[in-house]
Amino acid sequence: MQHTLIAFAGLLLAGAAQAKTCALTIASNDQMQFDQAELKVAGDCTTVELTLKHTGSLPATAMGHNWVLTATAAMRSVALAGMNAGAAANYVKPGDERVLAATPVVGGGGSTKISFSTAKLAKGGDYSFFCSFPGHWSVMKGKLVFG
Repeated sequence: MQHTLIAFAGLLLAGAAQAKTCALTIASNDQMQFDQAELKVAGDCTTVELTLKHTGSLPATAMGHNWVLTATAAMRSVALAGMNAGAAANYVKPGDERVLAATPVVGGGGSTKISFSTAKLAKGGDYSFFCSFPGHWSVMKGKLVFG
């Protein structure tokens, strides 16, 4: 019994040693801009903790921002579906499997943090992040590089 517990504990520790959380921070403002056009995630990261800060002063109803990650090819259609989903859904269609990660909408002075697994990301894949608040996605966007 004791050997079984020791072996099980060893497996847990080995799994924990392989897990790696990487932290990213990105800021947005009242001029519909992110402060970075590219975010890099190392290929050995298993989880990403992303913090979105809104450095502006306008409320979420007027100039709210979120951060949505999707394959670049799906960005436009995901953004349009989010617009139709409305403010109550943070401008992200509920259950949309094309959305790899998304934060809630925050207003000026606010911030939010999410964690997401990199399991759905392929090294070297083509990923874009954007703000899905209506009218923002065409200018508030950037690339996520994984690998």
